[in-house]
Amino acid sequence: MEGLDGQTQYVLEIAAITHDIACPLCREKYGDTNGKHQEAEGVPLVEAFLNGTGLHAAQIERVKYLVGHHHTFSGIDGLDYQILVEADFIANASENGYEASRIEAFLDRIVKTNAGKRLIQNIFRL
Repeated sequence: MEGLDGQTQYVLEIAAITHDIACPLCREKYGDTNGKHQEAEGVPLVEAFLNGTGLHAAQIERVKYLVGHHHTFSGIDGLDYQILVEADFIANASENGYEASRIEAFLDRIVKTNAGKRLIQNIFRL
């Protein structure tokens, strides 16, 4: 919905599929799925998972970066990163029943894409 080029879209889709790769490990190791733990533990897991798949090194590096930052809302350096952060927040807010004030704050401070704004407003009736 944001008009990404094919290569960026492809890498984003791989990151979207793999971004929570560390959740089972985090539950076992830490007893939770804290975002910072997911980011730290996810990078080596996604690298091992993607090695040998035919992806180029630069593609793997970007997926690792996105997985390693998908709960970090500062320093967002690309539209792929922005979309992943927004989509992950929407999914987490839906699954975990975030309070309206938290969703509104995210919408006001973090969301930059038109699609993200529309989805949040429609899903959460803001």
